[in-house]
Amino acid sequence: MAAPPLSLKESAALTRRITLASVSVAAALLAAKLGAWAISGSVALLASAADSGLDLIASLVTFFAVRYAAAPPDAEHRFGHGKAEAFASLMQAGLVFASAALIAREAIVQIGAPTPLRNEGWAVAVMALSTVATGGLIAAQSWVLRRTASVAVAGDRAHYATDLASNLLALGAIAAAALFGASGWDALGALAVAALLLWGAIHVFREAAGQLMDRELSPAARRRIVELVAQDPRLTDVHRLRSRASGPYVHIQMHVDLDPALTLQAAHEVLLEAENRVLAEFPNADIIIHPDPRGAAEPHGGAFAGEALGKRGLKDDVGVSAGS
Repeated sequence: MAAPPLSLKESAALTRRITLASVSVAAALLAAKLGAWAISGSVALLASAADSGLDLIASLVTFFAVRYAAAPPDAEHRFGHGKAEAFASLMQAGLVFASAALIAREAIVQIGAPTPLRNEGWAVAVMALSTVATGGLIAAQSWVLRRTASVAVAGDRAHYATDLASNLLALGAIAAAALFGASGWDALGALAVAALLLWGAIHVFREAAGQLMDRELSPAARRRIVELVAQDPRLTDVHRLRSRASGPYVHIQMHVDLDPALTLQAAHEVLLEAENRVLAEFPNADIIIHPDPRGAAEPHGGAFAGEALGKRGLKDDVGVSAGS
């Protein structure tokens, strides 16, 4: 049975706790990896430590961003502050790109002039501990994301998912160097870590950019919104549906057809009931429903009228005509 949707307050509390956990894990792992690198000289471990350092910065950015994003709308930000989460994710992506470049450079230098490892056992132990801690954090973040839709936490999880893979690579490279006495394995492991970081950064960037560019909600979510509104037979032809996510918030706009003989009070009550049905499943939504008189509505103008978007017009992906 699916868990009931969270209120904005509950969602904000969950994201605050998981971002605090993220900062704590990143700080602990950075300290441990730097200590192990100092006594082992492993470039793969240094690569992983550099990644953890940037993770700490990114987690701190996320820590503050989710708190700002959950702040209520004010006179200067009538749509709230939700996009702060997307900006935080963009910063995360930039930091990961920088980390990958630095790690790749150090690995290439190490391939040309390999340095033998020292005290490999410490390096292996720290990387094993890092892998377990990162896996635990990812599991907690995944649980939070099943309850919330925080793009900042999603970006942070993508960070740590890449870290988990990079930790396994670094662990394998250090172990191979220790067992076979081949320092080149250590540097090759660092290069593989850099490649994974680039892949993760691209994913985070795409998710954040989609929210900043007001990408629509998923087709499944849009279909569900139409189903909820259309449960009342007095509401027909749900059209011109627009939706977007903004951090913890969802913004939904649509037009519906109503019997033109309804009084203004009756029409208002019908729309209010429809709004409450949507809010029951999308509790963090800001909803605007525009009524059109059935059979007598004039085409709507404005910058986003169908004619302004070309011959295709605003064709919805929910099986509903978008024209008025």
